[in-house]
Amino acid sequence: MSEDLSKIQLDTESSMTKAMNHLEAELIKIRAGKANPTMLDGIMADYYGNPTALNQIANISVLDARTISVQPWEKNMLQPIERAIIMANIGINPQNDGNVIRLFLPPLTEERRKELVKRCNNEGEHAKVAVRNIRREAIESIKKLQKDGLSEDLCKDAEKEIQDTTDKYIGMVEKHLVAKDKEIMSV
Repeated sequence: MSEDLSKIQLDTESSMTKAMNHLEAELIKIRAGKANPTMLDGIMADYYGNPTALNQIANISVLDARTISVQPWEKNMLQPIERAIIMANIGINPQNDGNVIRLFLPPLTEERRKELVKRCNNEGEHAKVAVRNIRREAIESIKKLQKDGLSEDLCKDAEKEIQDTTDKYIGMVEKHLVAKDKEIMSV
């Protein structure tokens, strides 16, 4: 029975780590005034009838702190890439010079910064909800084991350990949000 508890605790830790990784990936996509090629992650362009990620059909690089360069490997992909960036609605207008698409990031206004902080906090809240749902499922599994004959003391200890893990991950979410807020609000 105690190996079942160990498995529940390992699965819980693993799931919470995945939730944190997802939060980190989402926070990277939220720009904080600096150009970052990951801002274009998730944007798909039409590549001969198939939606394809930009980084698979073009070289994406940062020219300076406020400029991203997208150089397609095939010249005829300029238009579909430009269209995909516009359709993604990331708040940047692509500049196409016939060879390369440049994305100039405008400086963030105070209002836009507050909007981005709100979006970060929203992502953080989603991560916290995910962590709490994982905790709830783990505790339900522990209670099921208790009904099947596991001692109450072992179950209480396991539940406390699950709660401690949950608190640790909620704290990590808070730290990520504080760091991202600071990054966004610094001019």
